[in-house]
Amino acid sequence: MKHLRLSQLAIVFAALGYAALPEMTGVGNVAYAQEAMRPEVGKLVQQAGDMFRAKKYRDALGKLQETDRISNKTVNESFTIERMRLAIASATGDNDLIIRSGEIIVAANKLGSKEQLQLIQVLANSYYKAGNYAKAAKAYERYFAEGGTDSSLRQYLTQAKAQSGDSAGAMKDVKAEILAAEKAGRVPPQSTLEFYASGAQRAGDKAGYQSALEKLVAFYGKKEYWQNLINAVERNKDFSSRLMMDLYRLKLAVGLIKDTKDYMEMAQIAIQDGNTGEALKIIDTGFKSGALGAGNEVARHGRLRDLANKKHAEAKAAAAASEADAEKAADGTALVNLGFAYATAGEFDKGIPMMERGIKKDSLKYPDDANLHLGIAYVMAGKKANGLKVLKSVQGKDGSGDLARYWTIYANAK
Repeated sequence: MKHLRLSQLAIVFAALGYAALPEMTGVGNVAYAQEAMRPEVGKLVQQAGDMFRAKKYRDALGKLQETDRISNKTVNESFTIERMRLAIASATGDNDLIIRSGEIIVAANKLGSKEQLQLIQVLANSYYKAGNYAKAAKAYERYFAEGGTDSSLRQYLTQAKAQSGDSAGAMKDVKAEILAAEKAGRVPPQSTLEFYASGAQRAGDKAGYQSALEKLVAFYGKKEYWQNLINAVERNKDFSSRLMMDLYRLKLAVGLIKDTKDYMEMAQIAIQDGNTGEALKIIDTGFKSGALGAGNEVARHGRLRDLANKKHAEAKAAAAASEADAEKAADGTALVNLGFAYATAGEFDKGIPMMERGIKKDSLKYPDDANLHLGIAYVMAGKKANGLKVLKSVQGKDGSGDLARYWTIYANAK
């Protein structure tokens, strides 16, 4: 979250008349010329003004402190004194004094609506800076309630609520902000989505946490977000272990497969599933990245590559018979699996039509898996529109629906 901007004070002071510090022996400012100050007050304020112009801030403040000993000051006298004190506070960076004087000026309600709103904003920022989050939250809410339009302040309102213990209120505001941005066709701010994800995670709201991560991945695409999102899916109690390879495929696609162990395990699963061409591509990627072919287990890496080559050769030799059997089978599972094996090996023109024929046969045990794989194959083949259409149809609650959404996000980011 960026730092608070107290430079708004400069605008306020200009509006209050401090651009030139007018004569104040008899009047507060032009707007309140009809409200005269008593000479004993006006003289001290004028002297403080002269010291202020000379940048003798300590002396100016001391002169104003003399006015504190004068009793029964009018509202206009107090207003004018605090105007000067606020200017000194700004010049010296005295946040506590900004708060004290700002509160008195706002309470006097003698400013125009625009200047009053600007000073409420200054007060809110000053409360926040001082760590008085409850007052900051109330001031930010008043700012927006009275017509404030600086949307960058909403993040501070949210943080102030959270820091003051109103977590529910903060989350409600953030959710409304996200929905409003999306409704208007705008991308929600990254910090807003991060806040919501963090809050949802702390509250044990798994669905909210996952939804926020999905938006962070879709709009900002950082690998950190991808990692958190994939971890959340994998930890979901409903996630089916049969989809682990699909999780690995997504990790590889978004650049999260780095470790030797992951390359080895992914390649082994691909071999077991009969996707030997895919296994060889995974192993080659591992060797090129340096994750394989180095360290104490170089020989094991070589044996894995030899096994993949052997199994791939056997699959190619049996391809004709396997295809014939799959075409004759009552259900389409074998066709889908064989077609996906071709697709993951890069033979899209052969594999995708085979998968489509298998899906048309129906009677599939896991139809969502079949459509997920077909959508992935289309995306891998560079046929994004086809892939997105198929992936949209995957609604499984076992992790397949989640993976379909994430492949959709990945495809749209390419």
